[in-house]
Amino acid sequence: MRMRPTLTWTPAGEPLPRTTSLDEVTEVVAAGGVLVLSGAGLSTESGIPDYRGSTGSLRRHTPMTYQEFATSEDGRRRYWARSHLGWRTIARAQPNSGHRAVAQMRARGYLDGVLTQNVDGLHQAAGTPGVVELHGSLDRVVCLGCRRTSSREELDQRLRAANPAFSAEATQVNPDGDVELPAEAVHGFTLVDCADCAGGVLKPDVVFFGENVPADRVRQCYQLVDRASALLVLGSSLTVMSGLRFVRYAAKAGKPVLIVNQGVTRGDPHAAVRVDLPLGQALTELAGRLE
Repeated sequence: MRMRPTLTWTPAGEPLPRTTSLDEVTEVVAAGGVLVLSGAGLSTESGIPDYRGSTGSLRRHTPMTYQEFATSEDGRRRYWARSHLGWRTIARAQPNSGHRAVAQMRARGYLDGVLTQNVDGLHQAAGTPGVVELHGSLDRVVCLGCRRTSSREELDQRLRAANPAFSAEATQVNPDGDVELPAEAVHGFTLVDCADCAGGVLKPDVVFFGENVPADRVRQCYQLVDRASALLVLGSSLTVMSGLRFVRYAAKAGKPVLIVNQGVTRGDPHAAVRVDLPLGQALTELAGRLE
C-alpha cells in the first residue's frame, strides 16, 4: 500500500472530550492482550522532535518524498548530507521513561505486541521484544538495485571516508533523521553507491512519504490487531493513513481504542477514551498502577 504524503490535517467540528485521568486506560490494560501503536510523540522526551506537535518539525521542514529521492541525484545528495549529521543524533538518543514503561508492561504480559511508526529503534533499546516497525528503521540501509540491506554504521563510515572535509553542524534533527543545512554545505557532498552491486542507489530502510509500505508488513499489523483485545495509541496524531487504518479497523471490529496523546488526533472519533498527558508521565503512572 502506498503511504499518502499527507503532511497536515485540519480537525473538523468541535474537539471531542479529553481527560487527564488514566482510570479507564488502566482498567483495559490490566485485562491484558493490548496492542500498542506508538508514534513520534513518544520519542520527544528522548530529544527527537515530532512532526506535528506544538513545536513539530513540519512547521519548518518538509520531509523527503520517495519520488524526489528516487528520481533526483541532487535530492539524494541533499538528503544524505543532512541525514549524515542527523543520524549521529538519532544514534545517541536514549530510551525515555515512556519507552521503559512500555517495556515493563510488555514484560509483565499486559501488552500483546508493539507496533511503532517510529524509525529510531528506542523501543528495542528499552528492551521491548518483537517490535513491528511499520515505517522501517534508520539503523539499516537498503540498495534500491539489488535490495541488499546493510548497517547504517557501515554507511556512516563510508560517507565519512568519502567526505573528510565535511564539517557542517546540525541544529534541529527531525524524526526522519534529517536536519536543516544551508545549500552551500550540501554542495559537493559525495554520495556512495552500494558496495555489492557497484552502482545501486542506497536509501535508508525506512518508508518515505509517498512510498509503499511493504504488503507483508501491513498484513502482519492487521493480524496483530485481530489478535489484540484493545488498541492503545501512544503519541501519534494519526494524520497519515498508515497508522489511522489500524485504529479504524480495530474500532470497526468492536475493540476498544485508547489514545494517549498531547493534542487532538485524527483517530479521536474512533476512540473510547482520549487522554491528554505527557507520555513519560502517563506511562510511568500507568505501569506503576499495574504493579
